[in-house]
Amino acid sequence: MGSNIELGTSLHPCSNSSPLRPNAPNSATLGRHLARRLVQVGVKDVFAVPGDFNLCLLDHLVAEPELNLVGCCNELNAGYAADGYARANGVGACVVTFTVGGLSVINAIAGAYSENLPVICIVGGPNSNDYGTNRILHHTIGLPDFSQELRCFQTVTCFQDQQSNGARGCSRGYSRVLNKAVKPVIVGGPRLRVCKAQEAFVELADASGYAMAVMPSGKGLVPEYHPHFIGTYWGAVSSSFCGEIVESADAYVFVGPIFNDYSSVGYSLLIKTEKAIIVQPNRVTIGNGPSFGCVYMADFLSALASKLKKNTTAMENYQRIFVPHGIPSKREIDEPLRVNILFKHIQEMLSGDTAVIAETGDSWFNCQKLHLPENCGYEFQMQYGSIGWSVGATLGYAQAVKHKRVIACIGDGSFQVTAQDVSTMIRCGQKTIIFLVNNGGYTIEVEIHDGPYNVIKNWNYTKFVDAIHNGEGKCWTTKVKTEEELIEAISKATGEEKDSFCFIEVLVHKDDTSKELLEWGSRVSAANSRPPNPQ
Repeated sequence: MGSNIELGTSLHPCSNSSPLRPNAPNSATLGRHLARRLVQVGVKDVFAVPGDFNLCLLDHLVAEPELNLVGCCNELNAGYAADGYARANGVGACVVTFTVGGLSVINAIAGAYSENLPVICIVGGPNSNDYGTNRILHHTIGLPDFSQELRCFQTVTCFQDQQSNGARGCSRGYSRVLNKAVKPVIVGGPRLRVCKAQEAFVELADASGYAMAVMPSGKGLVPEYHPHFIGTYWGAVSSSFCGEIVESADAYVFVGPIFNDYSSVGYSLLIKTEKAIIVQPNRVTIGNGPSFGCVYMADFLSALASKLKKNTTAMENYQRIFVPHGIPSKREIDEPLRVNILFKHIQEMLSGDTAVIAETGDSWFNCQKLHLPENCGYEFQMQYGSIGWSVGATLGYAQAVKHKRVIACIGDGSFQVTAQDVSTMIRCGQKTIIFLVNNGGYTIEVEIHDGPYNVIKNWNYTKFVDAIHNGEGKCWTTKVKTEEELIEAISKATGEEKDSFCFIEVLVHKDDTSKELLEWGSRVSAANSRPPNPQ
């Protein structure tokens, strides 16, 4: 789809007005077909940035009565919004223009691809009359080859078709291994989502009696109120007592894991391959031995559950050694606010009507320690770890779950990357609460490898959001420096400003970090600084 139409008007981000009549006689167009198919696969909101190569397509999307077009400030945030929307809705979509739009959105699409999120990216293209003419068009790199953008996308997009075959046959062999184990455990990973296997995972936990943990990037996919839940398994920075139980087990079932340098804390997990059963979306592997393909994850877990003997040994061991979390040390009146105090109060805000978005950085570790009540959503991007992801993702997630109040925890450095689409949140009437943790720089980078480049220019963040608000829509901002001010701010955000977008800037000391980030940073730093391979 493409034309030489000039941009003349701007789209309201939540607009459904259109120059096209929904029932126009020339209905057999690609744009109309795409609009209808998006609705059929479950997309209700499409995140877009208009450009002259996609305007005709946008007309067709706006004309579809069951589709809402959300205009974003830039293509990167549109992609992040589609990512966040897909996490809550099951599938997301974004629309950008040719090359300048496509190459801008590709970082967000790569992030969605890395976490197996179903995101549809639609990119406008030149008018079909221009193909094969050797014409050089605007928005390109100055060559008559229009396939450059497509080639860039080929390595970060895919089409998947899975077939189920043999789940029950292979489950018998794995059940024999597990039934011989003394203290087996199960650990859920991020690929539970793409396989829609969360219910089958819980079925396995119920049937087996095993202690149940979650990998950090799987948080929110496993019910933390389950009686067998023991916390986050993240090697040396695991939840208290969870790491000890998992690593001392004589058999562990990892369901949908992604093992990388971040999730393995610099490749330091004390997991022995020969004791592991790895269940991936279409393959199950035991230790260093046999591997079965063409197996649906959910089918395998259900079949396995029916063959396991009850074994609560690991859970009983956990209950014996568990000591409840301590409380933050006593503070003085008007003492500067500490990060652990902030997250104590965020914990008290959580319910089944809320969702948490954690930005790359120390929020990863602080949010991991939050206990999620039933139906409380939780999302963060661990595999790709793109700083700034959370702003667009919060926009998309909140658009998909309008019945929930989204609580986003974002560092100041990350916010500076993608701050513009706070504007779109306000225009769409979202009632998100953003806690902007202002500690003066890229704290996660400091703990991996410090240098002057990790210090950023401080902004007046509340004034920035006030300028974007500009008196249009519902928006409330404040700064807090003490616990007393934080309590007052949360009370107002959840009280008289409950229907507003709320932005709370939290000023903390630059060295106020979680102990988990300190441990994780040192191990990742050690992995990154290994001497060069002589080969």
